[in-house]
Amino acid sequence: MVNLKSDSSKEKIILGLDPGTSVMGYGIILIQNKKIKLLQFGVIHLSKYTNHEMKLKKIFERVLSVIEEFQPDEVALEAPFYGKNIQSMLKLGRAQGVAMAAALSREIPITEYAPKKVKQSVTGNGNASKEQVAKMLMTLLQIKDMPKLLDASDALAVALCHHFQGGNPQSGNKSWKSFISDNPNRVK
Repeated sequence: MVNLKSDSSKEKIILGLDPGTSVMGYGIILIQNKKIKLLQFGVIHLSKYTNHEMKLKKIFERVLSVIEEFQPDEVALEAPFYGKNIQSMLKLGRAQGVAMAAALSREIPITEYAPKKVKQSVTGNGNASKEQVAKMLMTLLQIKDMPKLLDASDALAVALCHHFQGGNPQSGNKSWKSFISDNPNRVK
């Protein structure tokens, strides 16, 4: 285990997760005296596992190992987006739930952010492309090379969004109840 934090209350480590069932992104940032430092980002490859249950097990184990190594104070996840394929949505929801369970097993608070909220926070445009998000992250975090898999940069964007929102899920991030009342035609 790496101890990256001193006793200063002005330091915080945030783990951002972009849940997926083929590739799951993660990004870890350290906030020190209002400065943002990139600790690590990458992906968890899951496509080699044909069994969905095995993928879920690997998500849990890998997220737990990242938590053990970096000891984050908070976890931020990208909320699943609405899609037409119900089976894909269910599998994605399970992946997200397993990642949440890993954090909760270590009593780490979790906040979810809608994809548009993440993009808006990082680029100023809720409809930005994944490439635009990655380029902005390269500038903000002084990353030299564009990530090969944008799931990693998406996860980093979630962590950064959480920091920009002050860790407050109410700052523009809506609950499912609000989403349903605002979008009755999208829920059947």
